[in-house]
This record gives sequence, structure tokens and C-alpha cells, in this order.
Amino acid sequence: MTSSDALTNVTSTEFAMGNKALELNPPNATYHLSTHGSDWLWAAFSIFGVSLLAVVAWTFSRPRGTRLFHQIAIVVLTTGSLAYFSMASDLGATPVRVEFRGDGTRQIWFVRYIQWFICFPLLLLELLLATGLSLSDIFTTLFMGIVLVITGLVAALVPSTYKWGYYTFGVAALFYIWYVLLWHGPHTTFAAGGVLRTGYLMAAGYLSFLLLLYPIAWACAEGGNVITVTSEMIWYGILDILAGPVFLFFFLWELRGVDYATFGLHSGKYTDKGAYAGHTTQAGYGNTAQPAGTAPVTTADAAGNV
Repeated sequence: MTSSDALTNVTSTEFAMGNKALELNPPNATYHLSTHGSDWLWAAFSIFGVSLLAVVAWTFSRPRGTRLFHQIAIVVLTTGSLAYFSMASDLGATPVRVEFRGDGTRQIWFVRYIQWFICFPLLLLELLLATGLSLSDIFTTLFMGIVLVITGLVAALVPSTYKWGYYTFGVAALFYIWYVLLWHGPHTTFAAGGVLRTGYLMAAGYLSFLLLLYPIAWACAEGGNVITVTSEMIWYGILDILAGPVFLFFFLWELRGVDYATFGLHSGKYTDKGAYAGHTTQAGYGNTAQPAGTAPVTTADAAGNV
């Protein structure tokens, strides 16, 4: 065997050991993911996975009762890791007939919308819990986030021009989210003071800018079939990394010195004592500490006092 034959055999072996996702899970549409696109998705999966491990370690380094925002981040990063594992494996897509720029079908990745359905409201919750917004305002904003994702999914699955009606509903929901993030939220009273307000304004502006790019990507990909599926994956992947790991690490870092007691999120359970050591009063119903030797207040007594 000559040296050139040996080199050819080594090259063939390396190729055979490469990314076989599309070979094992063949594409199911005319316009579909390429091997290079799958390679990029595996890289994005690695970023989400490493970020998840880092946040888990960071969470356990925090005292009990100061882990809420970190645990929300764990849910977001876990969901993102699973979604990108599926897409890198060429799983989680369905063919839908294209409306523009050619004939045939295009892969619509419903697993991505499942990811967004879980993660986007949690990212909004992560931000809005730091403000003085009422629970009703936060709930409505989270609902609008769900509307944005669901209308995007339905629009992507509709092959006719009616998809743009759902797209319009989604954009309307996005305008409401921008209003809350950039106007209503900053005008509330921040329990943690001006330091957290500054961090919130930076995070809200950053996330709002990213949210502007998602509808543009949708119009060029699922909507107008202007870019390839691989280009779609690169575009959405960059946005998801910026809105996921990058955003979460920045926001959690801004919260590192904030006293969690100022948020008023205490559940009253003993597992939260690490964040509220030294406090004599716990949030809850009838959990006010009683002086020594004093009989506890009963339900009847409390009703009489009211």
C-alpha cells in the first residue's frame, strides 16, 4: 500500500465517522437541512449544554432561598439543549408546502416552537419579577408571549397566504410586550433599588432588540422561503444563543449582590431560611413570629381581629 492509498483510507475513515444525522434521519421535505447546518446545530447544542452545567453549578453555590432566577435559567437552558439536540439530529420537523420562490415543501421545525413556548415566557418572567409590576400585568405579558409563539407556529404550518394574518396577530402581541418591557416596567418602583433598575433597563433593551430580529427571520424563512433551511438554522441559532445563555448569564450576574428579601418572593417554608436568616417575620398567612410564652394566634382570633 502506497502512502497516497493510506491517506485516502484515513480520509475515508474520518468521513465515515463524521456527522451521520441526515443519513440516519433522512430529510422529509424538498427544502431541508444540510449536513453543514446539522454541524452548526450540534455546536449550538454544545453551547446550551455547557451553559446549563455552569448554571447548575452556580445555583448550588447560592444559599437556599436565593435560587429562583437561577432555577428559571436551568429550565430555559435544559429546554434549549433538548431542542437543539433534536434539530441537530434532523428530528422535530414536518414538511409544509411553500408559498413563494419555488415548488415543493419546506421543513418546518415544530420542536423549535415547543422550545420557544416554554422558554420565552420564562425569559419574560425572569425580567419582570425584578420590577414592581403587579401579578396581573406579568400574567398578561406572559400570555402575550405565548400568543406570539403560537401564532408563529400556526402561520408556519399554513401553506396559503392566510399565514400572514397569524403573523400580524403575533406582531401585535410583540408590540404589547415591547410596551411592558420598555415603558410600563421601567416606570414601576423597583424593590431592590436603582442598581437593579439599571441592570433591568440594559437587559430589557437587549432582549427587545433581539425580539425585533425574530419576526424578520421568520418572514425570510418559514414565511417567504427566501433563505435556505441551513441559513434559517444559523440565524435562529445565533438569536437563541444571544437570548438564552448570553442573556441569562448577564442578568444573573447583575443579580449577584441583590438581597432576595427585597423581592418579597419568600414562600414561608423552612427550606428558604438561608436567604432570610435573622428575619423574625415570614411572608405567608399567619406566619408572624410570636413572642416567647405567648399563645399562638388561632384562626378565630385572626378573624376577630380583622
